[in-house]
Amino acid sequence: MATKKPENMSFEEAVDELESIVQGMERGELTLEQSLKQFERGIKLANASSQKLQQAEQKV
Repeated sequence: MATKKPENMSFEEAVDELESIVQGMERGELTLEQSLKQFERGIKLANASSQKLQQAEQKV
């Protein structure tokens, strides 16, 4: 299954994946390379989630 781009995910999907990434990193079972990839993915997810939240706030 292909990974969705953060900008194409719903807010809830992005937050769920971000939580999953955090849990995986906290367990400490990832290699350094895997951790860096997950960190980069997490930054993209956080940025996309922040944008979606700002858009929702502007509508209200």
